[in-house]
Amino acid sequence: MTLLKIKRVQETIKEFPHLGKRIKEAREKAKIKEGKSLSSICREADISRAYWYQLESEDLRAPATEEIIRKIEQTLNIDLGVTFDE
Repeated sequence: MTLLKIKRVQETIKEFPHLGKRIKEAREKAKIKEGKSLSSICREADISRAYWYQLESEDLRAPATEEIIRKIEQTLNIDLGVTFDE
C-alpha cells in the first residue's frame, strides 16, 4: 500500500481517486459484518451524513482533517494509508 503524504484529503482525491470508494466499501462491509447502519457509523465517527456522502462521492466541499480520517479508520477498523505532513 502506498502512503500518501498530504495536508488535506481534498488534495488526495486527485492523487488517490479511489479513496471515497474504499471508504464506501469499508462502510458496506461494516454493515454486513457488524450490522452498522450509516447513521450509527456517522454518529460513532462524529461526521454528518451529508459530509460522509461527500467523502464517498469524492466531492468534498470542505477539507477532511487528519482527525476526520483517523475517526473513519477507527470506526470502520481500516487503514486508509493516508499520512499527513507536519
